Amino acid sequence: MAEYPLPKFHFQVDWGGAKLSFTEVTGLSMEQEVIEYRHSDSKAFSKIKMPGLRKFSNLTMKRGTFQGDFDFYNWLSEIQTDRANTRRDVVIRLLNELHEPVATWKAERCFPTKVQASDLKADGNEVAIESIEIAIESLSLVK
Repeated sequence: MAEYPLPKFHFQVDWGGAKLSFTEVTGLSMEQEVIEYRHSDSKAFSKIKMPGLRKFSNLTMKRGTFQGDFDFYNWLSEIQTDRANTRRDVVIRLLNELHEPVATWKAERCFPTKVQASDLKADGNEVAIESIEIAIESLSLVK
């Protein structure tokens, strides 16, 4: 049986208990900072490298705009007044053809940093797409 890479178009986002459909999720990246150090009595004429703190990029999620759905804007307003209790965990699952998760990422203690409405164009026929950018405290690949 041949092995093929997974397609990236079949995914699901669990947004604080609600499952939402998005057209695009970007920013699933982790980075390990490097600390360079050379102590004073080192005989080597070079620095040593050690792992430092981890960095996580912001997640950007895009979806179609629906009438009466202002969840992105409501969350952005809530975070301004109650910074501690309105953070959410976001779970992104990459699904196979049987709709089973094959890879799951968990972003913890998220809050919105930017909400963008769709561009408006009088002579266009595209769907209105809105986006939200969220800051995350940690990102892990759940096994």
